[in-house]
Amino acid sequence: MKRVLLIVGGGIAAYKACTLVRLLKKSGIAVRCVLTEAGAQFVTPMTLAALSENPVHTSLWDLKDETEIGHIQLSREADLVAVVPASADLLAKMAAGIANDLATTLLLATDKPVLAAPAMNVRMWHHPATQRNLKQLRADGVTLLEPDEGPMACGEFGPGRLPEPEAIHAAILAMLENARPLPLPGTPAPLPGTAAPLSGNATPPPAAARPLLGSHLIVTAGPTHEPIDPVRYLANRSSGKQGFAIAGALAALGARVTLVAGPVTLATPDGVTRVDVETALEMAAAVEAALPADGAVLVAAVADWRVAAAAQKLKKQGGAPALQLVENPDILAGLARHERRPRLVVGFAAETERVIEHAQAKLARKGADWIVANDVSGTVMGGEANAVHLVRADGVESWPEAPKAEVARLLAARIAEALTRA
Repeated sequence: MKRVLLIVGGGIAAYKACTLVRLLKKSGIAVRCVLTEAGAQFVTPMTLAALSENPVHTSLWDLKDETEIGHIQLSREADLVAVVPASADLLAKMAAGIANDLATTLLLATDKPVLAAPAMNVRMWHHPATQRNLKQLRADGVTLLEPDEGPMACGEFGPGRLPEPEAIHAAILAMLENARPLPLPGTPAPLPGTAAPLSGNATPPPAAARPLLGSHLIVTAGPTHEPIDPVRYLANRSSGKQGFAIAGALAALGARVTLVAGPVTLATPDGVTRVDVETALEMAAAVEAALPADGAVLVAAVADWRVAAAAQKLKKQGGAPALQLVENPDILAGLARHERRPRLVVGFAAETERVIEHAQAKLARKGADWIVANDVSGTVMGGEANAVHLVRADGVESWPEAPKAEVARLLAARIAEALTRA
């Protein structure tokens, strides 16, 4: 069973940590909670204890815990440490290495992956000090989720809202799937570009057949479902078949592949780590959590807009309801401009007219390295074949219609050439 240590910081968004605990428990993950003094102003230890089914830790000076060096134990026994919400104050202490309470002490003592979900006033988020702290934390290896944008409890509007618990949950699952155990004492770590030895008498394929060995690639696939109310959603016809085929083809070339999959029922390709998501926000969080990576192939048909969803099922009363749409994060553009940008960022463009022209414009607008464009006015979505154009800054390759598995193998070969040449 995977174990998460959840540090609940101060701020009105702390109540969302309760939902996050429930989601993690539902996924079969054990949760222990650390509640900061500021966090306790918004949620109680009893609430978190009831939801997590574990004692909640609040003080560095708990005599019973500290006789066993409890803060070290807490920091080491988890597979991942999550800070939700991460206030500006808590982020500043993390960046500076301050350890003046239980939460900051165990963050300094842990050797496990750390994820932080910031939440604060928009002006605090944009302040140079906060941005400087974020840069330092990323350099230290902390995974930072981008805050949501919208109205805040203080009455202002902008980035700084805590991401929804479902998005944080997806990011945690992605990080847990990609976490690598530390080598045991006395066991040499594998050299870069080598794989763990095979068991039994199995003979590994030659290195030439696995040019992506030692590389990590992220692939997104399938549609996203954006809820309208608890029973309805907006979606598209993407089947995920092309993205799944690409993930399998990259794994066959030796890559470690993280496949972030929208709601599809396809089997996971051999050798691929799969993270299931539903919405665009969850997909963005899972991609962020899967970094760093050498390359990313964003095949998923992500919804451009989401609905300000209703809490109850909408009723047919006096005509069609007016749906308020909110723009979803641009995962491709965000990754292309990310501080931990993969060396190769490949996007997809599903077009119905002027395919190459639109793809070239998208390449420049998004900042990607390549765009794979196809005409989806026929049966491509859900079908078994595809005809694509590989659009790069230096030209266009047009490939004839072929089975999606063959398109995937050809694209994987191009990716291997680019990454091994770089």
